[in-house]
Amino acid sequence: MQVLVTGASGWVGSAVVRELLHGGHQVTGLVRSSSGAAALAAIGAGSVIGTLDDLALLQQQAAQADAVIHTAFNHDFTRFAESCAQDQRAIAALGAGLAGSDKMLLVTSGVAMLAQGRPATEADIPADLPSYPRRSEAAARQLAQQGLRAATVRLAPSVHGIGDQGFMRILINLARQTGVSAYLGEGQNCWPAVHREDAALLYRLALESGVQQPVYHAIDEVGIPFRQIAAAIGQGLGLPVAERGPEHFGWFAGFAGMHMPTSSAQTSALLGWTAAAPGLLDDLAMPAYFRP
Repeated sequence: MQVLVTGASGWVGSAVVRELLHGGHQVTGLVRSSSGAAALAAIGAGSVIGTLDDLALLQQQAAQADAVIHTAFNHDFTRFAESCAQDQRAIAALGAGLAGSDKMLLVTSGVAMLAQGRPATEADIPADLPSYPRRSEAAARQLAQQGLRAATVRLAPSVHGIGDQGFMRILINLARQTGVSAYLGEGQNCWPAVHREDAALLYRLALESGVQQPVYHAIDEVGIPFRQIAAAIGQGLGLPVAERGPEHFGWFAGFAGMHMPTSSAQTSALLGWTAAAPGLLDDLAMPAYFRP
């Protein structure tokens, strides 16, 4: 297949590009700079330079592809609502480019606020809450209702690996700045996790299977107590581990306190997907994880 990947130079997107190439597919990646285009060319992928605001470009490139994987998202949480609106517009433009065809679209979302008191499953529908304005999945469902083969890959909050610049990096930097690796309350709220290489494989398998269900869960570990994550970070940095209040975490407190265990049993059974890379705590035991 000829696959368009948005966010192709990002943490998840770059792994998806490599996995697709490994699987024999051709890839065009949406990147924001000539350096990103050069990085793709070095591994045998094509590129187009643009942003999620270039809606005509997104529609045009989607129309030229056999399938689209949308991983791009602006993770500036100081303008989260604006990023969510931008994401919706981009998904609509990609869908317009694929309209009237049998081509496939995979969009990316998360697992926050899916279920209470039990592990979330692929059957759970995200709550429509003003406090969490991301509507990636709703946009994909709307396209599916219009006849498009569109689905959502829900990622764990920790998509980890050496070089991680996501939530683990935020926690590591906070521990360095404050001198303590902290958790909220008793630290028993659980975060699911997946290695980015395992997540990339799931995207490829979902495409190759023909996008047979509306939601896929890229989840290896159902839920790791946050206190264990804090302990692993403290061990890696040689810092004490302790309970702290929400003020310690600042804007990140809402994420740090989330309890979101998540199952991927249905996805694994359908795709034959099995995680093979190290788990989160094993990754955090590697000194390389703490390099600046």
